[in-house]
Amino acid sequence: MASKDATETVRADAAGIARAAEILREGGLVAVPTETVYGLAARADSAEAVARIYEAKGRPSFNPLIVHVSGRREAERLATLPAATDVVMEQCWPGPLTLVCPLRADANLAPAVTAGLPTVALRCPSHPVMQALLAACDFPLAAPSANRSGFVSPTSAAHVLATLDGRIDAVLDDGKKCEAGIESTILAIRDSGAWDELRPGPVDLEGLYRFLWPRPEPRIGQGDSGIEAPGQLSSHYAPGKPVRLNAEQAEAGEFLIGFGPVEGDVTLSKDGDLTEAASRLYACLHVAAHSNRSGIAVAPVPETGIGRAINDRLRRAAA
Repeated sequence: MASKDATETVRADAAGIARAAEILREGGLVAVPTETVYGLAARADSAEAVARIYEAKGRPSFNPLIVHVSGRREAERLATLPAATDVVMEQCWPGPLTLVCPLRADANLAPAVTAGLPTVALRCPSHPVMQALLAACDFPLAAPSANRSGFVSPTSAAHVLATLDGRIDAVLDDGKKCEAGIESTILAIRDSGAWDELRPGPVDLEGLYRFLWPRPEPRIGQGDSGIEAPGQLSSHYAPGKPVRLNAEQAEAGEFLIGFGPVEGDVTLSKDGDLTEAASRLYACLHVAAHSNRSGIAVAPVPETGIGRAINDRLRRAAA
């Protein structure tokens, strides 16, 4: 992939999706919009194709990938689904929730997809372009975020090309920004019935508990086995400049990202809307990264609802 002169930009219409499916079938890499961020897709049953993801991104080999599926039937071919997933899938799939489940022995996934772990991360996306691409492929798709590893995640085709142009085959461009703007919530449901939130995201797990009885024991953090899913590295989503959090105003040489009453060079949400802030987070970080300032300051964001996910990404960006 690194030898390519430029990455092909393809419109996300029927012809473009057919072209993307052809590239993927032949073992290539295609960036695809989802409701969270752009994903970098490759066929998950090909060791060579998956290796190209790691090469293009410069991704550590111990960091597993998320496999995107069209629905429960495909998920059952890849993983053993704990009992509680029935309710979880009914409420959250398709959508921005990734489930970490025990890997089936006959899943036929490239070993690098799971980074040697006995589990696999599965997501059923709701974005119509990704769903159309999954329908056009008779193989599963691995798709981490479509950016160089450690850098700011992409919410537009332009963001993808900023770090991967010439390193991947194509970008499916629907001309829009990703709606949620922040990566999926990742949930591991243990054999004991406990729930481990491995990465906060758009789905508030507290809201799911009312559908379950007995209620699971919620646990926040990396769980019991270290890195089990993407987005758990302590330093991640880095804009390439020092990031200072909870800033009420900019210091000399800083680009200020505002929120609510704190005005900035750009703002996550003038009205203090956390959903809007999540959708604008990476776009604002991209603008700050490309400014002529040497540092980035970010206004305080409440640690409630999706604000937990926003602050999670900001803390890793500042690490």
